Amino acid sequence: MSVSLFTFVDLFMRQLVTLDHLLSKGAEHAKATGASETEMLDWRLIEDMQPLRFQAMVVCNFARAWPARVAGLPLPADVSADLDLAGFKAAILDAKAWLQALTPEQFAGRDDVPLTVEIGTGMQPTLPSGQWLTVFATTNLYFHLSTAYGILRHHGVQIGKVDLFAGGL
Repeated sequence: MSVSLFTFVDLFMRQLVTLDHLLSKGAEHAKATGASETEMLDWRLIEDMQPLRFQAMVVCNFARAWPARVAGLPLPADVSADLDLAGFKAAILDAKAWLQALTPEQFAGRDDVPLTVEIGTGMQPTLPSGQWLTVFATTNLYFHLSTAYGILRHHGVQIGKVDLFAGGL
């Protein structure tokens, strides 16, 4: 069975909706418990892991950068981890609008186009574009979205598995 790479645009859109939902739930909990939005964005699972703001940044950046790479488009500017809650909400809206402008034709025939990307220090693998999008980018998006969920749960936010599907099935 063949799957169009363009279907991942919808998947990434749904992950952005879920991130927005999780951040809203976190903000409600923070307010109810007397924590500031800044404190909430700095929450971590454990001290040596990246905070919630980092997880949100990666989801926003990956949701745009990887479809851009695969479609052969210029990379959108990165979202900074230094945003406040309103800034992350705006970045999510911007990323959704960027994704909505993409077309199936931009992804047609690009599954096997070799793509070399630097990931980490000194790592520059070349993989087929379809593998980057369907395996690397998607796995990372789910990892960072799940980590954001875990951070919020760890800090007492009343969310459950269903909240990971806020973007729809």
